[in-house]
Amino acid sequence: MALPLTGLAQHKRVLEYAGVNLAGAEFKSSQKPGRVFKDYTYPSDKDFAYFAAQGMNIVRLPFLWERLQPEPKGELDPTQLEMLTKTVDNAHRHGIALLLDVHNYGQYNGQKIGSDAVPDAVFADLWARLAREPALANKPDVLFGLMNEPHGISARAWARSAQAAIDAIREAGAKNLILVPGTAWSGAHSWNSATAGGGSSNADALLAIRDPAHNLAFEAHQYLDKDSSGTKDTCVNEQVGVQRLEGFTRWLRKHHKTGFLGEFGASTRPECMAALDGMLSYMEKNGDVWLGWSYWAAGAWWPPSYMFGVQPGRDGGDKPQMRILSRHARAVTSPH
Repeated sequence: MALPLTGLAQHKRVLEYAGVNLAGAEFKSSQKPGRVFKDYTYPSDKDFAYFAAQGMNIVRLPFLWERLQPEPKGELDPTQLEMLTKTVDNAHRHGIALLLDVHNYGQYNGQKIGSDAVPDAVFADLWARLAREPALANKPDVLFGLMNEPHGISARAWARSAQAAIDAIREAGAKNLILVPGTAWSGAHSWNSATAGGGSSNADALLAIRDPAHNLAFEAHQYLDKDSSGTKDTCVNEQVGVQRLEGFTRWLRKHHKTGFLGEFGASTRPECMAALDGMLSYMEKNGDVWLGWSYWAAGAWWPPSYMFGVQPGRDGGDKPQMRILSRHARAVTSPH
């Protein structure tokens, strides 16, 4: 079981996690609840076996809040819970930790968290229920990712929402590692920007976050195209990954915090592959404040043409990015 992160951050350490997002359970979000294996899917045991063989030890699992909890403050859907539990078991069988990722962009049924329609208490209720699930609570290989890429919410309002969820998890008795994202799509490049955070930066607002269990990290995302959106196959230059992580890394170190890079991706263009390699090397060199990373993305339902995709082909062959990812993953997970 991992040591509380406040203890780890006091001395030099290496990264702990290296892995991938296995997307699919959040697919076809317009269909609520949708039909499993028709509108959306969960990863298979075969998926975990492949990425474990690449040296990876964590999978970020995106899923849709409305499928798991169809009514605000309502009971969790038993079918979704069963699939989550099975996925935890599959991951555990291959020595992989599972990062639960509520992939809702700071919303529930199109309404922002913290609004009158979705008050913080509704968000806290979701996490209180997950924190009471025996298959999830107090499992060292289950991490709680509060929310994927909140946006359109001020940094201070988001900090209050995140704190409500943290308090609910701890009051439920769960001590799992919690990952706290920032607003403004969780961009590392804009972490220190008051403009992006609606008048207060993530850097300032999230300093107010408190965890009585002292077991949390801050999750950032970073893409390499001109606007950091991850929608284009181009990269600014070979150093862009490092350049866009530097400000966030300085913030982590200055305030004795720990970071996790929950999403990043690169196309097979030579400058992007170089930027990917440099970004991962940079985190390794700054392992005193970085906990790990999960690449975007894999999953059996991605088309073979997806520019960032690292799901193996039908012949089992590796995608070009995997050569870089696997080398860096083994640097993290191999015995030191």
